[in-house]
Amino acid sequence: MPLSYLALGDSYTIGEGVEATGRWPAQLAARLRNEGVPLAEPRILATTGWTTDELAAAMDGARFDPPYALVSLLIGVNNQYRERSAEAYRGEFMALLERAISLAGERSSRVLVLSIPDWGVTPFARNSGRDCTRIGAELDNYNAIARDETLHRGAHWVDITGLSRQHPALLADDGLHPSAAQYTLWADATVPAARQALR
Repeated sequence: MPLSYLALGDSYTIGEGVEATGRWPAQLAARLRNEGVPLAEPRILATTGWTTDELAAAMDGARFDPPYALVSLLIGVNNQYRERSAEAYRGEFMALLERAISLAGERSSRVLVLSIPDWGVTPFARNSGRDCTRIGAELDNYNAIARDETLHRGAHWVDITGLSRQHPALLADDGLHPSAAQYTLWADATVPAARQALR
């Protein structure tokens, strides 16, 4: 039987502006299958624009088939975009992380959390009139919170924020969301943690 994979998130997980095969969870699963790991195509629960509470509400109404062999979580950019507080993010992120661990059969080692990329480096941000430096600083704060909570619970932390800053031109046509080429870099960065999680 193939190993099941659940990917939770927002536009970055559903791959706004790219083909389904270009999404980073799909690329991650394909990479692992090429290495001989029988990982199924990911079940993705993600929608562009979702905040932590909106993902939680969607999970309330979704049917799951746990335990999943692998669960990934990437959420929070829209909390920052809507100028919500970091402390509110902490509480809602912690609850989502606990649910992700539960869906992985209470095995925190089967959960991958990806950092939030920096949309402040994009043309969309520059044209928005918002302070791009402040966007980056606020996202660094969000990511510090998520990293602390993730490592405290024994899940895997994958930092892709630096990749988003190093490759600001690898974007979809909207000038905001990553291109499939950038998602390839994210998948590459996630492979080692996924290998360890599935070991």
